Amino acid sequence: MPQNDKRNAKRRTRAERRAEEEARLKEQAEQAERERKQQTLIGAIVVLVVVALVAVIGVTVYRNTHPSSTSTSSGTASPSSVAAAKKAMNAVKTKPSNANSTGGFLFSKNGYNKTISDAPTIALYMDPICPGCGSMHRQIDSTLEAMFKAGQVNLEFHLMTSRDASSSDNYSSRAANAAVYIVEHDDNPEHLLKYIEYIYDEDFQPDEADSYVPVSDKKLQEQAQKAGVSAAVASKAFSNTYTAWLKASDTYTSMRPELANVSGDYAGYMTTPTITINGTYLDLVKVGKYNMSIKEALLTSIGLKESQVGKSGVMPSIGSGKPKAIDTGK
Repeated sequence: MPQNDKRNAKRRTRAERRAEEEARLKEQAEQAERERKQQTLIGAIVVLVVVALVAVIGVTVYRNTHPSSTSTSSGTASPSSVAAAKKAMNAVKTKPSNANSTGGFLFSKNGYNKTISDAPTIALYMDPICPGCGSMHRQIDSTLEAMFKAGQVNLEFHLMTSRDASSSDNYSSRAANAAVYIVEHDDNPEHLLKYIEYIYDEDFQPDEADSYVPVSDKKLQEQAQKAGVSAAVASKAFSNTYTAWLKASDTYTSMRPELANVSGDYAGYMTTPTITINGTYLDLVKVGKYNMSIKEALLTSIGLKESQVGKSGVMPSIGSGKPKAIDTGK
């Protein structure tokens, strides 16, 4: 089948699935509304909130897809505390030198680990195959890039690999490994930003589980080179150099209490995607409840109008302070 036909078929399939999902969500919402009129239980309200969140972005529960017992998949004992998990992450023999103390990659237009003092820091936690992560990135990547280039924000990316089992060839680990390798061997953070954007492109990001179609290292390498990474670096980015560190980072990240959902059915659990602004958790359940897009919520939180995005010298009003409330903008 010609490539264009394959893409069109994939779009149709996804469009059909989206239509079915929208119909299912509509029916659920209508049923929830009927039940709400018959009772005043708080649980009925929670259902509506969760349905709204799923309708906006989709969500992946991290601890439902990652071992949460006292043993890891390799049979070794898993850390029993956040501090122990962090120590285990830092004890991995081969780890990226550019990673910060929480396992993230912090950058601005000035480079890795170089921040703009009066700019807010937006941290994103993502898994390459996570459908909610893909939806989030497709909403905000162009905005992030414009703010990055204008020096309006610092960014911090956390690559997670919890959904390896959702592919037949450890796609999450391979794509995340490449991202880490790019950070370590390409000093232009814009290339990382574009690589992430390209692997979440709707025509590229694979489906999960039974719908997964294998993505070769060569295809991922093409996305890296398209992002500006040299062929020399891209060709070596898929040796799984940082797998052990990524898995240790997954464990530590999933245990951090400040990243756990604060409301909704998944309260107390870390999910992907996750966003923090200057270290403060952005409640995506509320984003869904207020029928906002993630971009709208993000710009409101940092105090920047859409018309100001990408304008050098125009800074988000919160600086390095506390984010604004998404419902009031205060």
